[in-house]
This record gives sequence, structure tokens and C-alpha cells, in this order.
Amino acid sequence: MPSAMAEKIIEKSIVIESVTGHYEAEEIAFGVVYKWCSGSLLMECGCSKVLGGLSPSLTTCGECGADHALVVREELADNMYSEDEALHPWRYTGDREGLGLPY
Repeated sequence: MPSAMAEKIIEKSIVIESVTGHYEAEEIAFGVVYKWCSGSLLMECGCSKVLGGLSPSLTTCGECGADHALVVREELADNMYSEDEALHPWRYTGDREGLGLPY
């Protein structure tokens, strides 16, 4: 259970930016490769340290030790259920003529 001091620090924390998990497409000689990039947060801790790249596996402030797991989980869960096109970009690529091996 967090101490009263840690709870005050966590309450003062501010989410600056939230990046939704997404796929990045890279065209290669034989088609397209999709790489998953998980969501992350840019956040200012209550101790005034700016924390970049917070994710479900990295939630603790290195300066004061406050654990922001609840905030990270809530913020990223809100963005988790995106539209189908964001989750499956290969279904919406459009004209793929000229890519890949010729017949």
C-alpha cells in the first residue's frame, strides 16, 4: 500500500501526451511489413520530473519512486479499443499493384 506522501505525489501527476498503440508499415521488396508499436505516456510526476515512455511494463518514477501504474493502465486502456482500421491497417491498404513479385 502506498504511503500518504506517495499518494500526494501521484495525485499531482499530469499526463502531457498519450500515444496510442499502432502499426508502422515498412515497404520491402516483396510486400509490406507491419511492426507493432505499443502505446506510451509522457507524464510529469508530482515531484516535477518529466517521465517519457511510460508503458504498462514501466510505471515508476526514477526520482521519487512513485508508481504510476494505475494512471498508465487507465490512460492506455482508453485508447486500446481503436477503430478497426488502426488495428488492422493491412485490410485497408488500397491499391497494392506493382508491389511484390511479378507474375
